[in-house]
Amino acid sequence: MIRINLLPHREEARKDRRQQFISLAVLMVLAGATVWFVGSTLIGSQIDAQNSSNDFLKREIASLDKEIAEIARLKEQTQSLLARKQVIESLQGNRTETVTVFNELVKQMPEGVFLKSVKQTGNGIVFVGLSQSNARVSQLMRNLDASPIFERPMLQEIKAVSYKGRQVGEFILGVSIERAPIEGADAAKAPAAGGKS
Repeated sequence: MIRINLLPHREEARKDRRQQFISLAVLMVLAGATVWFVGSTLIGSQIDAQNSSNDFLKREIASLDKEIAEIARLKEQTQSLLARKQVIESLQGNRTETVTVFNELVKQMPEGVFLKSVKQTGNGIVFVGLSQSNARVSQLMRNLDASPIFERPMLQEIKAVSYKGRQVGEFILGVSIERAPIEGADAAKAPAAGGKS
């Protein structure tokens, strides 16, 4: 015997599929909204954290810039104080130089030579004097060259003049003073060396 089902089962199956589709679509929309909300919340919190880190770094950089400017100012003051210290050390070291120079000059002066004037400029000394002969000026130059204080004697001029009714040679002689180096004064010594006569 043939059975015929007169219930609208196709219609009900369509309704069930439509309900499932709508439920699935609503679930997908809710899942998407949840993912978007969580993602935007996480990204927003990371952006806020990064902004606060950037603000902190800007404040620290500004603070370090102030400290760097202070360090640069202190370095300038230190250099200025070191330059003053070198000048004072140079003056202290050369305080007895005049006495030493004249003592050594007396030792190295040959007979028949006398000085009219002595002028010092920096490390250089210029002697103006009279001698009985040119050989005595040469002897003076050899003595000065062998001295532990003087170096590089250089005759600038010699000429015959009359002195107290006698013919003598008037000479101009330049010489350098050999100074012991002062600690850290190499830079200060260089300009003085350029001004030698």
